[in-house]
Amino acid sequence: MREQILAFLEKNSKINLAEMAIMLGTTEAVIANEIQKMEEEQVICGYHTLIDWDKTSADKVTALIEVRVTPQRDMGFDSIAERIYNYPEVQSVYLISGAYDLLVILEGKTLREVSGFVSNKLSTLDTVISTATHFILKKYKDAGTIFNKKEKDERMLVTF
Repeated sequence: MREQILAFLEKNSKINLAEMAIMLGTTEAVIANEIQKMEEEQVICGYHTLIDWDKTSADKVTALIEVRVTPQRDMGFDSIAERIYNYPEVQSVYLISGAYDLLVILEGKTLREVSGFVSNKLSTLDTVISTATHFILKKYKDAGTIFNKKEKDERMLVTF
C-alpha cells in the first residue's frame, strides 16, 4: 500500500486523504498514519509546488550544470556534492553516469548571475575539473506536468 500512497502523493501532494482511502479500499486514518510514518522515516522528504515562472513577472533563470570532479579518497563524490548543495542558489545535485560526474540544477535572476556562480564559486572548488552549463530556455514538461497544454477540441466534425 505504501507504493500506492506514494504514487498518489507524487502526482498530487494535495490529494484529499478521504478520496485516497476510498481508492485504496481503506480508511482515512490508515492513510494518514502511513504518511506520517513515511515522513518520520524520511521516505517522504518534502512537498513542493510546481510553478510556471514564465507566467509571472519574476526574473528567474535555470541552468543545468554538468560537473566533472576528482573524487576524494574514502569519501567518493559525497564530500564535493555536499559542498555544492549547501549553496543557496543550488536547487538539486545528482550523481550521474557518463562524461560528467554531477548534475547541478541552479537558479538565479539573470544569465550573468548564474554564469558568475559557475565561474566564481563552482569552478574554483579544488576537486572540480570542468563544467558545462546549459540554460533552460523553455519548459515543456516538468515533474510529469505538461506546461501550456493544448486544449482538445471536443466538437464533432460535421461535413455536408
